Amino acid sequence: MNANCGSLRRPLSTSSPRVPGTLWVRWGERRKVRGLLLGILLLASPTPAPGQGQEIHGENSVFAGHGVAIAWGILKGPVEEQTQVILRIAPAGEAYAYVSVEALDPFTGKRQPILAGRPLGDRVDIRSPRGAFADFPRREVHLYRTAGDWQAKKPTVTVYYLGVPDTTPEFISEGALFTYLDQALAKFQGTGQGRKP
Repeated sequence: MNANCGSLRRPLSTSSPRVPGTLWVRWGERRKVRGLLLGILLLASPTPAPGQGQEIHGENSVFAGHGVAIAWGILKGPVEEQTQVILRIAPAGEAYAYVSVEALDPFTGKRQPILAGRPLGDRVDIRSPRGAFADFPRREVHLYRTAGDWQAKKPTVTVYYLGVPDTTPEFISEGALFTYLDQALAKFQGTGQGRKP
């Protein structure tokens, strides 16, 4: 190493002498780049909604855990603009009184209510055009133990998806789709068993 290069480190390839145009990295610059990348990652991460409880990644098209079962299905339309994504939410061993669903743009953090809130009961089906996932891909299913928690926007559990799961099956018949959703969730309702994070 040249004595005039005080703060310079070794080139990426130690077998070649320093040649103009080769990559030399200064320690201070390396730290700045790492800090910048970390900052970008933190800013790009979606922020949880205020008062949000435990957050769980749903991951697959059928999820069961933390007292809830969720299944996804796609109803193909004659044209893409008519294709619908159906999200079925059902209790599975826990007593959740209310449910709400939000769509989220992970880049801006902007939220859009899909279901403002309603009693969970036996199940809730949510329909969204598949095209709606382009601008707001993330879905958050908020589950509340009481009506008071729902009104205060303090969910006990939030199950989130980064988009329509890759494993989501597509159907051309609404009857076949609903039969699939019924069968997918029947295994888990009332048992609290299934894929738990």
